[in-house]
Amino acid sequence: MTRGKDDQDQTTTEAEPAGRAGAFGFSCLARDGAARSGVITTPRGQIRTPAFMPVGTAGTVKAMLPGTVRALGADILLGNTYHLMLRPSAERVARLGGLHNFMNWPHPILTDSGGYQVMSLSELRQMSEEGVTFRSHVDGAKHHLTPERSVDIQLLLGSDIVMVLDECTPFPATHAVAESSLALSMRWAARCKTAFADAPGHALFGIVQGGVYPDLRARSAAQLQEIGFHGYAVGGLAVGEGQQAMFDTLDATVPHLPQDKPRYLMGVGKPADLLGAVMRGIDMFDCVLPTRSGRTGQAFTSQGVLNLRNARHAEDQSPLDPAIDCPASRDYSRAYLHHLVKSKEILGAMLLSWHNLAYYQHLMAEMRSAIAAGALSALAARLHAGWAENSR
Repeated sequence: MTRGKDDQDQTTTEAEPAGRAGAFGFSCLARDGAARSGVITTPRGQIRTPAFMPVGTAGTVKAMLPGTVRALGADILLGNTYHLMLRPSAERVARLGGLHNFMNWPHPILTDSGGYQVMSLSELRQMSEEGVTFRSHVDGAKHHLTPERSVDIQLLLGSDIVMVLDECTPFPATHAVAESSLALSMRWAARCKTAFADAPGHALFGIVQGGVYPDLRARSAAQLQEIGFHGYAVGGLAVGEGQQAMFDTLDATVPHLPQDKPRYLMGVGKPADLLGAVMRGIDMFDCVLPTRSGRTGQAFTSQGVLNLRNARHAEDQSPLDPAIDCPASRDYSRAYLHHLVKSKEILGAMLLSWHNLAYYQHLMAEMRSAIAAGALSALAARLHAGWAENSR
């Protein structure tokens, strides 16, 4: 998929009010209901919103070359503190010129704080007011991650957008458990802000927590704004609560976030999740689904999700999705992709990951254009009808 001329012109001309060259800023260029399109300005380049960040957890978007990811329309990637601190270590990456140089991606990078991975992957976790002590899932080595250390690691990596360390509230959780977890995350957020100080050329985002409880979400949003951040993320969702509960929580959260700062929904999601969240005012997303699904034989298309393992594709000579301007979407038959997947050929994972990332970037570009035209509701109706087609 290539960038349209209108998309390029809007980014390079209308985004100037976001601030001087080299500063971090956000400009809202158009609104359609609660949805908005705009530009985040960073020293390493501009990020058109709504934006989807491909996940480069360990310094690589799996099965993809950085230049290919960029050509699909990605303005920013996500890297992960937990994985990079374990291998090859933040200090080594810093000695090698920083993560941008290390992975050959000169454009903006956001790094997750590592909190979610500590909770989901590491062994023998012990959490205290000070931080989290855990054993690596790689070699069993003992590590101690504090809010200050998380910020330090992300700055060593050279992250353009640094995330605060928070506790990932479990789901389900009672109001009392979510409230206690929220209080700890807010104390850690304040410590992250102190540790970050005023790092030139970098931005720090706070993370709203509070489970599925509207009063806690509102409290978290208010406390984070008292501390003051460059942007605000919504964390603790897509953890099993279901799509409607996620949307309800966004409805209760987004109105409490500032209008002049970007909003980031962490770890989400499927195309319908992205659409619904954009319609509720979210600007940024990340998720492993496009590449993970590509490695397991699934393709996201304008006609819904296709499972290329299914025998019905064995002699289907049609492309994955001719509407997507990407060689993987256009130039290989479903029959060939079925063969690659069934044969467990690496090329199958590469082509499906390529296509899925292209589809996600195409979807974001469609939403940006629709918001600018005041036609997001019409686009949503068309998308939902297409996604339902495969199930019929």
